[in-house]
Amino acid sequence: MLRIAVASRDGIRVAGHIGKCADWIVFEVQDNNAADAPHIFEAERVSLAKAFVFHHYKDDAPHPLQACSVVIGAGAGDSFVEKMQRRGIEVVLTAESDPVTAVADYVCHTLTPAKPRPIGGLICKIHDALSSG
Repeated sequence: MLRIAVASRDGIRVAGHIGKCADWIVFEVQDNNAADAPHIFEAERVSLAKAFVFHHYKDDAPHPLQACSVVIGAGAGDSFVEKMQRRGIEVVLTAESDPVTAVADYVCHTLTPAKPRPIGGLICKIHDALSSG
């Protein structure tokens, strides 16, 4: 079973800047067999305490989303993506705004990629450089 967490501050739309997002919808994907489409269902909603928001998380305790193989959001900095890869979690960025559609499209390998954010990406890089020192 695949667990996918989607950042969503309001429970309706996929959130951006997911390293600072406290609210997540966790989906489970069951692949019944090759002939059927996978079954996707919402497993839980998670509101992270500040210490567990990825921007603040220090890897000093089990993380509430550690069983997820994938996190999906609308935007994230390179530093966040690298940290998640080291934890064995794939970061997928998308322009899709609906969490259920984002998960279904990810599973079917048809997810719309995130829109380029050159200014936002630059701001994230500067912020990461200043906060890591």
